[in-house]
Amino acid sequence: MRDHAPIVVHPASATGGRRVTARGQILGLAYDDLDLVEFLRRAGVDEPEAIIDDPAWVEWRGGKPHDYGEARPS
Repeated sequence: MRDHAPIVVHPASATGGRRVTARGQILGLAYDDLDLVEFLRRAGVDEPEAIIDDPAWVEWRGGKPHDYGEARPS
């Protein structure tokens, strides 16, 4: 059994967005759920929309799930 979820959405940065890692590998900086889903899709996750609220798969650290801080940069 795993000790923690393999995907981590880290706390929002000071400028907005949240770093996303999978088993310690950085996938990118997500500014919304669409970014998160795309990173997971590119990492090979089937149906990423179905797992983003599953704590067995995704751990949301520092802040509320689906809150990405400041708006996406222009």
